[in-house]
Amino acid sequence: MSIAIHPTIAQVTREIAQRSRICRSAYLERIATARLDGPQRARLPCGNLAHGFAACNSADKAALAAARTPNLAIVTAYNDMLSAHAPYGAYPEIIKRAARAAGATAQVAGGVPAMCDGITQGRAGMELSLFSRDVIALGTAVALSHDMFDAALYLGVCDKIVPGLLIGALSFGHLPAVFVPAGPMTPGLPNAQKSAIRQRFAQGLVERRELLEAESASYHSPGTCTFFGTANSNQMLMEMMGLHLPGASFVNPGTPLREALTVEATRRAVELARARADGCAVGELVDERALVNAIVGLHATGGSTNHLLHLVAIGRAAGIELRWEDFASLARVVPLLARIYPNGLADVNQFQRAGGMGLLIGELLDAGLLNADARTVAGGTLATYDRAPCLNEGSLEWRRSSSSGDRDVLRPVADPFRADGGLRMLAGNLGRGVIKIAAIPAERLRIEAPALVFETQEALSAAFERGELARDFVAVLRFQGPRANGMPELHKLTPVLGALQDAGHRVALLTDGRMSGASGKVPAAIHLTPEGAAGGPIARIRDGDRILIDAESNVVEARVDEREWASRVPAQFHALAARGTGRELFDLFRRNVGPADAGASIF
Repeated sequence: MSIAIHPTIAQVTREIAQRSRICRSAYLERIATARLDGPQRARLPCGNLAHGFAACNSADKAALAAARTPNLAIVTAYNDMLSAHAPYGAYPEIIKRAARAAGATAQVAGGVPAMCDGITQGRAGMELSLFSRDVIALGTAVALSHDMFDAALYLGVCDKIVPGLLIGALSFGHLPAVFVPAGPMTPGLPNAQKSAIRQRFAQGLVERRELLEAESASYHSPGTCTFFGTANSNQMLMEMMGLHLPGASFVNPGTPLREALTVEATRRAVELARARADGCAVGELVDERALVNAIVGLHATGGSTNHLLHLVAIGRAAGIELRWEDFASLARVVPLLARIYPNGLADVNQFQRAGGMGLLIGELLDAGLLNADARTVAGGTLATYDRAPCLNEGSLEWRRSSSSGDRDVLRPVADPFRADGGLRMLAGNLGRGVIKIAAIPAERLRIEAPALVFETQEALSAAFERGELARDFVAVLRFQGPRANGMPELHKLTPVLGALQDAGHRVALLTDGRMSGASGKVPAAIHLTPEGAAGGPIARIRDGDRILIDAESNVVEARVDEREWASRVPAQFHALAARGTGRELFDLFRRNVGPADAGASIF
């Protein structure tokens, strides 16, 4: 029996389709034209084609020369410094063997950079982080530009990598695309203990050696970090959008099931390449239904606020106009079904054991909270994604989970952790911003306190170390937007603000920057737009101004006399410091980037 779709889900999906119809039609026409031209490999001049398969073995050369069988592009974010991407070192050979077994070929078309926000937090390199998404999109397009491929497999996990790969894939939207995850590392030091030690270190109560031991026990092996930040939110979103195989997101690296899923992803890419049918291409799969499903998944899991940027940018790449208002409308009707750190104590391995993505999607489908007819790389619709993969005598199969294995981690729609997803849009005389409230105590959803204005993270941390912040205040950290310095994450401030909150002070953060996929218990009004470097209202705030952040009424404002507020000259941003650590190479990006609510993209 089919389930009636929730009226808000249906309405938001229709509204997105309606406002996007002109741009979406133009995009679909472009990829339809590219698909009609067929695989370009057969049309390459002989010298060009010889360059394209010169390094292949004789069997692959023969297959590529004949141009009768599919050739898969592998676009990889592999490096062996990052735990999440280290498992990808073995993937190309697995994929090539699987492709040959399916009567096809595969080549590593190119690599894209993969940086880690966990390494660059609070460092100059973090100012390259958001821009790396668009660099990855450009690199993906370069990898696919050789006209050698009939479909593509994308190997990426972390924060900017998956959105960048998808934006790049959509520029070749006529090709089928399958995203292939690597999975999370096994559990280490519990996240709550790690967070507590971080706060104690910020207070000077433990030494660096003890902190490093704790961090090393938490981040300890190949695989994604186990908290539910942007990296694991990425994996959830790819599954919600039907770009992963069902249940592929959170299977640990180096296991037989992980390899079986990679082999099956390759086989499906070959099938999609052979079919060349309407609806198979990534530019067709990523439509308004898939994007709404992604937002629903974001709310239902309490996922990363970074995706208010990334999903908007992904939509634009597919000719679809997402707005923050769409996120807000959906947030009101989608319940929070998962508690994964920082919105709870569990890690993603516990979420997986409780039923994982299959159970989550099944619950949302049964409640009519998803576009069940959205198409997927598995060959059907999202209605088939309510199952989890397993090996039965070595053969891959999928089985439906009937109930949660741990209701402290994953719950049914009938008994959610919250009636909504815990994401709010804020607006007022300071512009527009967002706040994630899933882990914020109810008594701190409304904070009104004097402003303390800072223009660097270092200045705020130094004030804390001098003992100047033991009071109620709103930390105003401006000139952190995309035009100013690339919109770095400000997660380094979490232990400082968390310690002040635990001491009983009413504190909050107001910024035109990003917080983190790991933002948690401290109220943080982020992504404020217009940003300070563009003359936005945050640049008018002065120390002592009363600032209101009200996540119950969705208000963010400076409580200053209107005439005085209008007469103030915004503080000026000086960009001379953006030098070193490669930042000077990104001047072009900073000059051309769009605002946060348009995806903070250069495209």
